[in-house]
Amino acid sequence: MAIADFAAAMAQRVPALRWLALLLLCAAYIQGPVTKILDFDGAIAEMTHFGLAPASLFAVLVIIFELTASALILIGRWRWLAALGLAGFTLMATFIALRFWEMPAGHERSMATNSFFEHLGLIGAFLLVALDDHAKSRGAQK
Repeated sequence: MAIADFAAAMAQRVPALRWLALLLLCAAYIQGPVTKILDFDGAIAEMTHFGLAPASLFAVLVIIFELTASALILIGRWRWLAALGLAGFTLMATFIALRFWEMPAGHERSMATNSFFEHLGLIGAFLLVALDDHAKSRGAQK
């Protein structure tokens, strides 16, 4: 049995494991907004750094979006839509924040490159969640 098949079988047999996997996938999208709430001036500075204006509005929208989408994924309501939303958000944020191709060679470029491709992995995981959930919801309707 392949590892992926084993993991899928375990997730079906142990719903808590599936929920834990979803929590781990959403962890950065929960931690980030909590950090922004606790340091709202820092959140505004981050939005300003990336050229998003008005910075305070963008900070509030990001906080609300990330927490809402994460909650929807974890409770299973419109999970596929929330996962697609976080995939799209991550794609946009990655191209805004991790422009490694514009950096000079060196350690910071290497770190940004690694982070860029890690974010692509997150996008892929959210797409898999969306596809899985959409397929399950379609199967339940038949």
